[in-house]
Amino acid sequence: MMKKRVLILYTGGTIGMVPSDQGYVPMTGLADRLVSRLQGFGLDDLPEYEVLEFGQLIDSSNLVPADWTRIGNCLRDHWHQYDGFVILHGTDTMAYTASMLSYMVQPLDKPVIVTGSQIPLAELRNDADTNLLTSLQLAARDDIHEVCICFGNRILRGNRSVKVNSMDLAAFDSPNMPWLGTVGINIDIRTDLLQPAGIPDIQVPEFDADAVLVFTLYPGVNHRVLKAMLDNSPNARALIIRSYGVGNPPDANQALMHELEQAGLRGLVVVNLTQCQSGPVVQGAYATGATLNRIGVVGGSDLTLEATFTKLHWLLARGFDAAAIRATLAQPLCGECQGS
Repeated sequence: MMKKRVLILYTGGTIGMVPSDQGYVPMTGLADRLVSRLQGFGLDDLPEYEVLEFGQLIDSSNLVPADWTRIGNCLRDHWHQYDGFVILHGTDTMAYTASMLSYMVQPLDKPVIVTGSQIPLAELRNDADTNLLTSLQLAARDDIHEVCICFGNRILRGNRSVKVNSMDLAAFDSPNMPWLGTVGINIDIRTDLLQPAGIPDIQVPEFDADAVLVFTLYPGVNHRVLKAMLDNSPNARALIIRSYGVGNPPDANQALMHELEQAGLRGLVVVNLTQCQSGPVVQGAYATGATLNRIGVVGGSDLTLEATFTKLHWLLARGFDAAAIRATLAQPLCGECQGS
C-alpha cells in the first residue's frame, strides 16, 4: 500500500523560533532542521512528507489579510500533489487563519491540519514534537475533509476554534462545539461530527484590510468613540459589535444606537456578537437586544469573533453585497455556526 503524501507548510510562528537577546525570533532554514528532526524519530508509520518554507515568515501577531491570500495560493498550487496538508502557524492568530482557510477551500476532499506550539522546537522541553507528529498522522487520514486545529492533544474544527490560554499547552478550545477528537494512547475521532467530503472549489481572493471593523462595548462607552472609528474608516464595509450576554447593547445610550443605525444606513453590515466565551446571540430575548433588530443589526448566532471576522472578509472579497451578507452570515457554509 502506497504511503500518503503530506505537505508541511511552514509559515512562521513559535514552533520555528529561536532565543535571542530580544526574546524569541523567527528562524529561517527550519525546513532542513524539521526533516532531520522527523527522521531522527525513526518512525515507519508516518506518511511521506515534504516541507515548504515561506520566504518571508509570518510572526502571527503581525498577520494581515494579505497573508491569508499567500497561504491560500500555496494550498491551491499544491492541492493535487498531496493527500493532506499540515500548516505550521503562530498561535496568536491561528484561529483566524484556520477560519479563513475553511472558507477558501470548501468543500474539502482531504485534511488541512493547522498546528504550532507554545514552546519552540529548538527547546529541549517542548510541545512542538507532539503537535507536529499528531498533525502528520491526521493529515494522512481518509475520514477528515476539513480544516482542523490540532493542539495540546485536542482536535478542533478550525472555524470553531479560539485561543483560550496564553501559557497552557492546551491553548485552544471550541467553546460552542464538541472537540472533533482527542489524542491519548489512541487518536479518537468523533466521525459523527466531521464535515462530509466534496469536490473542492478553491477561491483565493484579494482582501481589503480596512473592510471590517470590530467595536467592543463597555460600561459607559461614549458614542463618539464609535463615530470616530467610522468617520476615519471610509473603506469600511462591515462592523462587528461585541455586546453583552445574549446580544444586549446599552439601548439607553440613544446616541450610540443612533451611530449603529447610521452605520447600517451608510451600507455597512453591522453584526452583533456576544462577549461571552460560549453561547449564542439571541437578539431580542431582552428588550435591549430588540432595539438592534429594529435598526437592522444582524445577530451573529454562535459564531466566534475569528470566524465572523474572516467570514465577512471572505464574503466581501467575493463580491457579496450588504443584503446578501446579512442573509448569509448566520447560515453555516462549512460548519462554522449552528445557523439561525
